[in-house]
Amino acid sequence: MPTIYDLKPKFQALLRPLCSKLATAGVTANQVTVIACGLSLAHGAAHLMNPGAKWVLILLPVILFVRMALNAIDGILAREFGQASKLGAILNELTDVISDAALYLPFAFIPGLPAPLVVVAVFFGVIAEMTGVIGVQVGASRRYDGPFGKSDRAFFFGALAVLLVMFDAGLWSTVLIAFACTLGAATIVNRSKMALKEVDHANT
Repeated sequence: MPTIYDLKPKFQALLRPLCSKLATAGVTANQVTVIACGLSLAHGAAHLMNPGAKWVLILLPVILFVRMALNAIDGILAREFGQASKLGAILNELTDVISDAALYLPFAFIPGLPAPLVVVAVFFGVIAEMTGVIGVQVGASRRYDGPFGKSDRAFFFGALAVLLVMFDAGLWSTVLIAFACTLGAATIVNRSKMALKEVDHANT
């Protein structure tokens, strides 16, 4: 199932020259991972203190883009510059779900938005990533199948933030978040199915 994650190789190609300079300067993949998480936590804290503030909302797409770039950079540094480690693998998975929670849960405090649905959408995102990791445990690869992977969630909440700057929350936003919950549930099911299918194919 197509997902924004499929564009990652092209994005990484653009960042590769910068990664070479960072590696030469002694910057490590784990440092970049922690910085990306810290940036997300800082924005999440600002949003919690100023729920629905337009400056916070309009800043979110910028933060998400920078986070995406940092995530791509830490991956390149790890794989192509000999910095891969078990600690890095743990940090990569943990900081992803921590960052998602920090960036998206504050939407539950915006007046007019359905807080329970926001929590469910974030919860399904966490379970989807957990499902992707479980794929490795059952003998498959780490699954990134859509339709609502990390990049897709970032696009959704970034777009939602921009829309909330222009329009007051209402039925339209409730419908969108409910749709995000549906896509999140579908992602969990799809990743499970694809992991099992991969294992079955490998055993035939």
